[in-house]
Amino acid sequence: MWNQRYNDDNYAYGTDPNDFLVSMSNQLSKRKALCLGEGEGRNAVWLAQQGFDVTAVDSSEVGLKKAKNLAKLRGVKIKTIHADLSEYQIGNEQWDSIISIFCHLPSELRQDVHSRCIQGLRKTGTVLLEGYTPLQIELNTGGPSKPDLMVDVKALSSDFKRLKFIHLQERLREVNEGQYHTGMGAVVQMLAAKL
Repeated sequence: MWNQRYNDDNYAYGTDPNDFLVSMSNQLSKRKALCLGEGEGRNAVWLAQQGFDVTAVDSSEVGLKKAKNLAKLRGVKIKTIHADLSEYQIGNEQWDSIISIFCHLPSELRQDVHSRCIQGLRKTGTVLLEGYTPLQIELNTGGPSKPDLMVDVKALSSDFKRLKFIHLQERLREVNEGQYHTGMGAVVQMLAAKL
């Protein structure tokens, strides 16, 4: 599905970074950052422009090729890894920041990946996440159509209970990111730190 979606000259979700990521970036450590489900690279490339050492992981080879092209166009370098998140080894205490922007996973896999994110963070490292809540299905302005792929404050509070929440809220906001995220969105936003 994702190779097909990204197999176009246009960038499906645009080339500008996610608004929530930009607004919280000053609270991230400017060292090693891991972007999960990064697709065509808009967030990874922007982070590299801000001085981060960025690794982008995605299951789509087509998306990652476009991410590399975008990085070259913007004069920065990112590392890309073609992998399914069900198998990708995040590692132990090797990341200063882990970024998950609209990376929707089935609940069981999501819990596993989030557990591995906690393991993968260095002390004082942060996880930044924005995703659609189940309310998004009614709004129909982007995102998955199955509730099990959505996430909310309750789920994140459980998944990341070992971290300190700096920011955690559900809200409605205008999301205009390419052709697949357009209009009012029901989102959950989180920034949490490993103390």
